[in-house]
Amino acid sequence: MPLVNVKVIEGVFTSEQKQEMIRKLTDTMVSIEGENMRSVTWVVVEEVKSGDWGIGGTPLSTEDVKNLAAG
Repeated sequence: MPLVNVKVIEGVFTSEQKQEMIRKLTDTMVSIEGENMRSVTWVVVEEVKSGDWGIGGTPLSTEDVKNLAAG
């Protein structure tokens, strides 16, 4: 029973995007483990509070990530 845990900063992804993550990650796992495992493959998307995530000692906010994505 595989569990895929995805952590994202709150407010970056829409509900639709998170649902797409769940579908696509499930499909990816099933392509590896076989279709019989679909019903027991769990995907959890967890949102981390803006500013509670950091890289290289620097906290990241929702706005930082949106700016990064925008280029």
